[in-house]
Amino acid sequence: MDLITKIKEKVRALQLSLVLPEAGDIRVLQAAEIIIKERLVTKLFLLGAPDIIAGKAKEAGIDLAGCELHDYLKSPDLSTFAEDYYNLRKEKGITEKEAREIVADPLYYGMFMVREGRAGTAVCGSLATTADVLRACIHIIGQDSTSRSISSSFLMIIPNCRYGEEGALFFADAGAVPDPSAEQLADIAINTGKTAKVVLATEPKIAMLSFSTKGSAKHRLISKVVKATELARQKAPDLLIDGELQGDSALVPEIASRKLSQSPVAGQANVLIFPDLNSGNICYKLVERLANARAYGPLIQGTNIPISDLSRGCTAEDIVNISAVTLLRAGVR
Repeated sequence: MDLITKIKEKVRALQLSLVLPEAGDIRVLQAAEIIIKERLVTKLFLLGAPDIIAGKAKEAGIDLAGCELHDYLKSPDLSTFAEDYYNLRKEKGITEKEAREIVADPLYYGMFMVREGRAGTAVCGSLATTADVLRACIHIIGQDSTSRSISSSFLMIIPNCRYGEEGALFFADAGAVPDPSAEQLADIAINTGKTAKVVLATEPKIAMLSFSTKGSAKHRLISKVVKATELARQKAPDLLIDGELQGDSALVPEIASRKLSQSPVAGQANVLIFPDLNSGNICYKLVERLANARAYGPLIQGTNIPISDLSRGCTAEDIVNISAVTLLRAGVR
């Protein structure tokens, strides 16, 4: 049984609901049909005018039976959410009129459904940018008080790969924080470790990556990774974290044994923490294309409730699988 199948089995037992705000996207409607047929949720909300959504689905041959087509612009909750948003953001100078206009965006309305417990979690970003998704999430879902920043990770599933957990690894941060400080990098490592523990159902082994292995080179960029490793270990002594490590030292047992005498992570890492967004984003996209891997994310971390972003190039299958991963994270915390 592959990892995604195992995740779906766990999700069925959680009995959670899901909101997909971008019902104007045909891929979202295709995914909604599959999610309902695979019984991954107790309720699935699609936001928008029901006649428009139903018409688009009928034209495409999509069966939305079992989905709730939620006409949020006519919902009494819209005024309540607008008032709540105004109270959350008025110190930032927002007006009541602006609050109403913002919450009329399905992205923001959907986040409020999650905040208020109307939906277990949300998956969006097939049409919206990552920046838009993160902004809505930060403003409404809010940042976890234990985290210094909101970050993201990708679940990478690589076929015919002996590294990680039978080819499954987490890459972070590859979608959110451009140039993390040492403190932020430590938090990214800890939060990704928590995500990996839930999703992979095994002990996370977290490698803090650099172009040096344990002092083989000296540079300020390496120093940041060394400091981040120390901070992460202090903050989460229960997690297996090591660094700084080069990519091969993190993954390949034979190389790790030559370069390091003892390490709880080297040669067996299943979580790779990149020093910045440049390296993380470039690497995940190269692995996705060159190794024919599946990349699921960005999975948003450091928030009060887990949600997920989507790549705008995602398929309906991607949306289904990311939804399953996100539901698992929301239900097992």
